[in-house]
Amino acid sequence: MATKSAHHGDNYINFEKGLWSWLTTVDHKRIGLMYMISVMFFFFVGGVMALLLRLELFAPNVTANVGQVLKNGDVYNQVLTYHGAIMVFMVIVPGIPAILGNFFLPLHLGAKDVAFPKINLASWYCFMAGAALAVLTFFFNKIDTGWTFYTPYSIRTGTATVMMVLGAFIMGMSSVLTGLNFIVTVHKLRAPGMTMHRMPLFVWALYSTAILQMLATPVLAITLLLLAAEKLFGVGIFDPALGGDPVLFQHFFWFYSHPAVYIMIIPAMGVVSELITTFSRKVIFGYTAIAYSSLGIAAVSFFVWGHHMFVSGQSETAGIIFSFLTMLVGVPTAIKMFNWVATLYKGSISFDSPMLFALGFLFLFAIGGVTGIMLATLPIDVHFHDTYFVVAHFHYVMVGGTLMALMGGFYYWFPKMFGKMFNENLARLSFVFIFIGFNVTFFPQFILGAMGMPRRYFDYIPAYETLNKVSTVGSWLILTGFLFGLYAIVQGIRKGPKASMNPWNSKTLEWQTSSPPPHDNFAVEPIVTAGPYEYR
Repeated sequence: MATKSAHHGDNYINFEKGLWSWLTTVDHKRIGLMYMISVMFFFFVGGVMALLLRLELFAPNVTANVGQVLKNGDVYNQVLTYHGAIMVFMVIVPGIPAILGNFFLPLHLGAKDVAFPKINLASWYCFMAGAALAVLTFFFNKIDTGWTFYTPYSIRTGTATVMMVLGAFIMGMSSVLTGLNFIVTVHKLRAPGMTMHRMPLFVWALYSTAILQMLATPVLAITLLLLAAEKLFGVGIFDPALGGDPVLFQHFFWFYSHPAVYIMIIPAMGVVSELITTFSRKVIFGYTAIAYSSLGIAAVSFFVWGHHMFVSGQSETAGIIFSFLTMLVGVPTAIKMFNWVATLYKGSISFDSPMLFALGFLFLFAIGGVTGIMLATLPIDVHFHDTYFVVAHFHYVMVGGTLMALMGGFYYWFPKMFGKMFNENLARLSFVFIFIGFNVTFFPQFILGAMGMPRRYFDYIPAYETLNKVSTVGSWLILTGFLFGLYAIVQGIRKGPKASMNPWNSKTLEWQTSSPPPHDNFAVEPIVTAGPYEYR
């Protein structure tokens, strides 16, 4: 059972008391929990926006003002923009690295904390300041540019683009600080005996992500500053009326935002590697291949931004090169998929709720990946560009991938974070509703896209009505699933039975300390003598 640590509090939660001790903490575990609370709040806000969008699309508004949820197209565009911006910049990009990464990276490495604890706290304050600035625009002059802020519209619109863009800029700072911290921690604070090839795969994933955060985020920062300068001072970088080039903005934006997709998904793959090896009761198959494929995805991701721009007037040669490079991402990704399936093969699989989310990830991410290869094919992309097919593809990767892994990882590490167990049946129920609801919501959108329904429109012709109705009903199922999940988590924290040190019988280092961990993580410094998943 849990051992007492030598401090006045026996774990990190009651180590010090009072709100001030949380707001000034440099303990990576507490910072992880603060990120968790903020991200869950933004997830709720972004989710409400999504439900409003789906309600609006439940039926076509052929006669004005009948059955309209959002007053008009302008309001629809605003809700769409906030849904996208909140979910991307405040939920999915920070989600796994900031919550699970902050909490578990030092524990995985056998370290007492991250390399720069105060910078870690600063990254949370940057995140909160940027998010507050972005959300405040909702109360001043709502922006309606879409989350990509495409020029020339974002320069000419009278809305609070500059404020929103500065918010995203400050959140980017938070991302860079987190990445810096993770890289230095991995190189400098590993426990004795832990070589790079003895690190858990979740650490490899966070390490690859951190490299992306460090290299790609500054490009977004510069782009957003240029956009703000353009809007405030009329510099003429993106505005064609002043001799600028609006397509240049797309190049800049996607040069960051495509690697950002992998900032969202690589940590999720790391979580899935941990879940699959634990619940298959087997050493993971192809450890080295999975570890290096994370770095491979990170490397290739910098060369594929042009596939967002097949129809924006770039040369055919560029289109062909980008098409080829995009398909190349499928190689390291498939390496992971095959190794996960090989690990499952002949494993004694237990279908606990974290494993259900991991298997859900495999299924949904496979669909997201295959449709990605389709969209990388030039002639297909020309047909599907800016239709609901792209919306469905994106959500299968991001929600079906990242959020599934985040939920799975959260249930998996819940006993370690809070020292309590959650209600397993509620967690499984939440998975069933989220998984079914997700497919009911987004699969019809592939068909709608193939039929030619454009995205970002607040109205549509009656031919698209049935599938839109199905899609909207699916969104209610997803909501039900997340409400069950939230109830399971709150109930677990409040009244859950006490968790043992290692309820899943896992092999990695974080399970070798008490639940919840003491302030300094380990009573004695661990010494590593074997690989992360080997039976020692």
